Amino acid sequence: MDLRSVLFTALAAAGLWQANTRWQLRPVHPRDGLIAPADPLQTDLEAAPVTTTLGRWHLTPRARYDITARVLSREDYHFDLISDLVPEDLALGWGPMSDNRVLSAFTISQGGRFYMWMPKQPELPIPRQVVIEHSANTHVIPANRATRRQLERLRVGQVVHLTGFLVDGVRDDGAYIHTSMTRSDTGPGACEVMLVEQVDVEQAVSRSEVPEPQAAATLAKRGRLRAP
Repeated sequence: MDLRSVLFTALAAAGLWQANTRWQLRPVHPRDGLIAPADPLQTDLEAAPVTTTLGRWHLTPRARYDITARVLSREDYHFDLISDLVPEDLALGWGPMSDNRVLSAFTISQGGRFYMWMPKQPELPIPRQVVIEHSANTHVIPANRATRRQLERLRVGQVVHLTGFLVDGVRDDGAYIHTSMTRSDTGPGACEVMLVEQVDVEQAVSRSEVPEPQAAATLAKRGRLRAP
C-alpha cells in the first residue's frame, strides 16, 4: 500500500470516527416544561477540608455540591492551561432555564471557558438576573476514569444529576483555578469548578405534566427541596 492510500485510509477512518461521535452526542429534545425545577444544593463542609491530589493538581474542597440540571451546551478542551484537570465544561440550566419555551428565546454557546447566552429578540422572556441565577458554566473535573467516560457521553438536552464538591485547585507549576460559591455572579470567576464523583442521567419529566403538590412531594422525598 503506497503513502497516498495510507493517508486516504487514515482520513476515512478519522471521518467515520468523527461522524460516529457526533451521532452519539446528538442533542435530545425533551418536552416543554420545567424539566429540572430544583435549585442546586450547596452544603458547607462540617470538617476541615482535606486536599485531594489528581495528577499534578492539589484540590481543596470548598463545599459539597449536588445539582440536577439540563445540559444547555457542552464543550471539550484539550490544549488550554487547565485541560489536564478540566477536560470538559457543561453549561447547565435549571428552573426556568430548563424549559424549552424559555430557551427558545436564546442562542446559547460556549468558548474560551465561558458560557454565553444571547437573546433572539430585544425583550427577554424572563428577567436577566433570573437567567444568571438559573444557569451556569461548570468546569467539571472527573474524579476517576468511569466518571470521565460518563461525562464524555452527556448530550445537550439531557437532564443530569451531578454530585461532588466545589473545589479550588493549584498545580505544581503555580497554575490555579478557583470556584464560584454563588449562583448570582457573572463574568470571569463566576464558573463553578466541580469535582464530580457521581453522574446520573435522569428521565426528563415536564413539570407541567405533574400536579404541583405531587411535584413538590416528589422533590421533597428525593431531598431536592430547600426550605425557604
